[in-house]
Amino acid sequence: MKLSRIALAGAAAASTVLLVAGPAAAHVSVQPVGEAAKGGYATLNFKVPNERDQASTVKLEVSFPAEHPLSSVTPQAVPGWKITIDRSTLDKPLEVHGKKITEAVSKVTWTADEGEIAPGYFQQFPVSVGALPEDADQLVFKAIQTYDNKEVVRWIEEPTAGGDEPDSPAPVLKLTAASEDHHGGAAGDAEKADDHQAAGAQASSKETSTAASSSSSDTTARTLGIIGIVIGIGGVAFGVLAGRRRSA
Repeated sequence: MKLSRIALAGAAAASTVLLVAGPAAAHVSVQPVGEAAKGGYATLNFKVPNERDQASTVKLEVSFPAEHPLSSVTPQAVPGWKITIDRSTLDKPLEVHGKKITEAVSKVTWTADEGEIAPGYFQQFPVSVGALPEDADQLVFKAIQTYDNKEVVRWIEEPTAGGDEPDSPAPVLKLTAASEDHHGGAAGDAEKADDHQAAGAQASSKETSTAASSSSSDTTARTLGIIGIVIGIGGVAFGVLAGRRRSA
């Protein structure tokens, strides 16, 4: 009996650990649309799941890395959410397209106006950013999630290389190798455009060849028709003259 009770107690404890650890896996994260290449521009989605059964998420604050300031940060409008952008002065100005940038976005805040993230749902908050740093392999965005019951969850712990995931990990964006055009797919679009132009040129050439062939066929047919008419008229005339000679 004692062994059975100990086994039951152990099973209960294990299930409790699983219940506690389960929700922690669903945290605020960031993913690029396509890829996030070094030196290029990208659209990022900050995914915010609601981890509470009796509360809704009504606010998200995302801090941008000060060690790698981004010259361009443009959030996309999200229905039902108000967006606030905070900027800070840079210690070292950035030079972008020949212009010096002295300020950069330090934080973007989304506050529920008419919408909220209800229990069992998640929301994505898109942001266009660039230019991404060329001397980094990843960017860490610290986030703070606020519920309507005043609970605040800080997703600000940075992961360590080769270590276990923190209890409240910060969203991490992995950067890929720099692309040749630094615009995340513009080269591919150009290649597609070239292919379309080549296909159009081939189609145009075929149409021209077909038109020329058709025109040549029409001319030949007309010429043969005229010759046939002339021969027919000559035959009729010959027949008439022959008839008159016989009569004479």
